[in-house]
Amino acid sequence: MPRILDAVLLRQWTAASTAALERHCAEIDRINVFPVPDGDTGTNLLLTMRAAGDGLRRGLRELGGMGSTNGSGAAGPPEGSAVTAAAALARGALMGARGNSGVILSQVLRGISEAVAEAGAANGAEPDGSVLRAALERADRLAFAAVAQPLEGTVLSVLRAAARAAAQCASDRLDEVAAVAADAAGIALRHTTAQLPALARAEVVDAGGFGLVVILDALVEVLTGRVPVARPTASGGGSPAAGRQVRGRDALTAGRESGSAEFDYEVMYLLDGSDTARIDRLRAELLTIGDSVAVIGDGAPDGTGLWNVHVHCTDIGAALEAGLGAGRPHRITVMRFADQVDDGADAGVDLADGGRFVRSRAVLMVVAGPQTAELARDAGADVLECPADRPVADDELAAALAGTRARHVVLLPNDPDLTPVAERAASAARRDGQEVVVVPTASVLQGLSALAVHDQARRSGDDVVAMAEAAAGTRTGGLLVAESEALTWVGRCSPGDVLGLSDGEVVLIAPDLAVGALWLAHRMLTPGGELVTALLGADADDELGERLADDLRRTHPEVDVLVYRGGQTDYPLVLGVE
Repeated sequence: MPRILDAVLLRQWTAASTAALERHCAEIDRINVFPVPDGDTGTNLLLTMRAAGDGLRRGLRELGGMGSTNGSGAAGPPEGSAVTAAAALARGALMGARGNSGVILSQVLRGISEAVAEAGAANGAEPDGSVLRAALERADRLAFAAVAQPLEGTVLSVLRAAARAAAQCASDRLDEVAAVAADAAGIALRHTTAQLPALARAEVVDAGGFGLVVILDALVEVLTGRVPVARPTASGGGSPAAGRQVRGRDALTAGRESGSAEFDYEVMYLLDGSDTARIDRLRAELLTIGDSVAVIGDGAPDGTGLWNVHVHCTDIGAALEAGLGAGRPHRITVMRFADQVDDGADAGVDLADGGRFVRSRAVLMVVAGPQTAELARDAGADVLECPADRPVADDELAAALAGTRARHVVLLPNDPDLTPVAERAASAARRDGQEVVVVPTASVLQGLSALAVHDQARRSGDDVVAMAEAAAGTRTGGLLVAESEALTWVGRCSPGDVLGLSDGEVVLIAPDLAVGALWLAHRMLTPGGELVTALLGADADDELGERLADDLRRTHPEVDVLVYRGGQTDYPLVLGVE
């Protein structure tokens, strides 16, 4: 009996696609020269597909597991669950989309979700090849609409060819429609080399298009049990050896005249609390500050649902301000292209691990404020900026670890409540072959102290010890403004009083922030210290830091004082003493 596009098939296809992307990840990364030669398309596709798979598993768990059977004879979810499974798959991809390629992949899965939902609403019509045909047609429209400046010779061309071939297929058998679509995608992939100058110069096919062919081939293999015919890989003609291997500085030269070589950063964030009109304005505004703009949604009416925003730019603040004008940005990620290209060139890629690791070591810091995040990046760390309104989830931290693309990672959670989450994410990463060590920093200042002594030239074990010692040697405290009357260890406070905290306990009550900062610093310096670092919160005046620095230079001339804007929203001032 022919297979149908049900929850069991979606689960099998997702697993097969993930495995295939793992096998081809290094190859796809190696030919990534457009729109930015940063060697991460394969990695981004793999991480997006993994996020989609995680979403699917969560959706199936909510349905009550895989306890019944379906027409294929395999164990399957309850009746009618294909719609829910497809929606969970698409939402997982939307929330976890990485880079341009991940954005397009999420739209392919959204097309499948919407087509399966329409079939389910049509008097229980079986999701056969006609549904895949509708899904690819919808994915084609969604993907072209998501990209502000679509170009021929990219994954969009490959997707369109697959959709058109499926539309012309006379059969409604799912396996036959899938095979026709995959074959057409493979042919279109070969043509991409001649369609984009950057690809022609590098003598490679489009990396994102290659990834899409891998995913469609995985569907054919699941449906038929047959391994698809050989596809073009590094060059338009065949094997990786047949084409020029583009990597590191070579890739940078190959792609310099196109795409986003003029911009420094890739900025992505999720956005909610918006609507269609504001999303349209957001797209237009992002186009004035950068390129590779893609804004994709979950299909909620009037644009009121969740959106994923992607742009290549130099002014990170402008990209985030545009998001703030359109809704509520969260789960913000920023990647600097120079770091990615340089790391790939300097470290040398170990292809035995599927291309996941392009550098030997990294430090990943979890921070809460945009300015603190910039401090950490300037000091050489990879950064996961956590939202203020909810805790960091295990899968977010796991994705950030994978996104470092480093074989050995030191993880600095910078919050005692986050340490168990960090340990779980580290454990999962170790099972996947990545070496992760968690240094249980209790504050961002302990994290910055650890980062300050990080030395790539040291043995990794010695470096971890030095970072742990530096963190442990940093005493931290902060100021809070009391919102209600309460009884503390040092007496009763009233609303508006300034509370000084050290090691999690209230140690003083002050009349205002300026006095509280000085009293807290003096108290923390009682056991001694050489350096005081102050981070100003988002609403704190610069004068607060200036007055503290002046007072400490006068009363403790032996101590160095550094004041930065941290941007945190919980504490008006955070202090660290080393």
